[in-house]
Amino acid sequence: MQIHIEASALPGRTCGPDSDFPGFENIHVGVQRKDRPGELLGLHPGDAPTASWTLECTAKATADGVEISGPYIQSRLGGRFVYLSWGTVDEAGLFSMFRRAKLMFSDIEPGVLEAAARSGRLTGRLGLSDAKGQPLCARVRPPAIAWSAGAGADANTTGTRTG
Repeated sequence: MQIHIEASALPGRTCGPDSDFPGFENIHVGVQRKDRPGELLGLHPGDAPTASWTLECTAKATADGVEISGPYIQSRLGGRFVYLSWGTVDEAGLFSMFRRAKLMFSDIEPGVLEAAARSGRLTGRLGLSDAKGQPLCARVRPPAIAWSAGAGADANTTGTRTG
């Protein structure tokens, strides 16, 4: 199965400080590899108009529903998920993470996840700026992310598209 993450409304390459955010420059976002915070897939600058990632994974039907696994699928207490990692990139190209957004599979409607396992495609669409215009972080739930299965206009969906 492939998971497609389609993001819009990125916060910018520079975000100034706020009460709960120290501010950063040369901001980038990518998908974190399982158990390897420094290994990222598809690093995009924070001022890109859009960002997208395609994750190859395996979907397996279990008694508890669909179990997804793969090199970019995190598996911790509380479930399986994808991390979108935010960080800065220095002159040498070194990425230093400062926050993450967590896309939980348990937040996807079971019927959508089952349809995705059958069709081989799961798509998540989200905006990557929070209410203050800073990089989106913490657990991202519908309606902030819209999950759909398969391809085409009649695909099963949950949540609404934002951003």
